[in-house]
Amino acid sequence: MLTVQKFGGSSVANSERIRAVAEIIAEAKNGGSDIVAVLSARGDMTDDLIASAVELSSSPPKRELDALLSTGELSSTALMAVQLHSMGIDCVSLSGRQAGIITDLNHGEAKIVSIQPARILRELSRGRVVLVAGFQGINENDDISTLGRGGSDTTAVALAAALGAARCEIYSDVDGIYTADPRLIPEAKRLDRIDYDDMLLLAKGGSQVLHSRAVEAAMKYKVEIRALSSFEKGGGTLVTKIGDKSSLPPCCGLTRDKAENKISIVGHGVDTSMLSRAIFELDYAGIEILSAAAMPNEICLRTEEADAIPAMRLLHKAFI
Repeated sequence: MLTVQKFGGSSVANSERIRAVAEIIAEAKNGGSDIVAVLSARGDMTDDLIASAVELSSSPPKRELDALLSTGELSSTALMAVQLHSMGIDCVSLSGRQAGIITDLNHGEAKIVSIQPARILRELSRGRVVLVAGFQGINENDDISTLGRGGSDTTAVALAAALGAARCEIYSDVDGIYTADPRLIPEAKRLDRIDYDDMLLLAKGGSQVLHSRAVEAAMKYKVEIRALSSFEKGGGTLVTKIGDKSSLPPCCGLTRDKAENKISIVGHGVDTSMLSRAIFELDYAGIEILSAAAMPNEICLRTEEADAIPAMRLLHKAFI
C-alpha cells in the first residue's frame, strides 16, 4: 500500500519535532506501507527568507525569489533524511524537480501541470522512503517555481493522484477538521468526516487546516484526504465525497476571514432562513452587521473587527 504523507512547517519546526515526525514515517514504513512524505519549510523559515530578500530589494525578481524560497523545503527534506538514516530507515530526499513536478510559468503562484514520477517509483521499488520538497516544481524554462500559499498540501494531493496512492494524510498541529478554530472556540467539535464541497467552502472562508487549491485537486482527482495531528495519535477527519448528507448535521462548521472580518457558516442545511436567524441572534446581542449574504450551502456575515470573535462564539452556540 502506498501512502502519501504531508507535514507542515510547525510539524518540522525544530530537531525535536523532526524526530517525532520521523517516528510517524518509520511506523508507517515498518507497518508495510510504501511512503512518500512531502515536507514544508520549517516554522517561519519562508517568512524569514522573504524578509532577507526584501532587505536587499523592495521588489526582488520573482524568479530569484522562487529559487530562494525553495531552499526552505529542501532543508526540511535533507534534515528528515538525516534523521531517518540515523534510525536505520533507508530514504532519499528529492527536490520538486527531481520528483518530476512540472508547473506553468507563473512564478510565486505556479500551478502543477503534470507529474513525471519515474524517479519516485524507482526509489520506492528499492524499498526507500521518498521525501519530497513541497511547494515547488520546475517549469518548461528549467527554472524553479513555487506554488504559493498551501503549496505543500497541493503537492501531496497531486502526488497521491499521480501515484495512485491508497491514502493521502495531511499532518498539522490540529487533529482534524473542527466545527470552528478550537483556539478561538473551545467548544468546537472535531468532525469524523466532511464532504469535499463543504471543506472547500471552509477553506475559502479562512480555515487554515487545508488550502483550497489542495481541496480542489482532491475533488478533481478523487483523492481522499485524512487530516491528522503530528503531535498526537488518533483522531483525524476524512475529507471525501459524501453522497447522502441527510445523516449529517445541517451546519458542519464556521470560519473567519480575518482580512475582511467575514464569518462563513457552511453546511448542507444552510439557507436563507438560517441567515435570517443569524442576523436576529447577532442583532439581539448588540453586534452590528456590516453586510450579509446567502449562497448555496453557505451564509456570510461581516462585522467590526472587535465583534468578530464574539459573533463567532454566539453563532457556533446557536447553530452547531
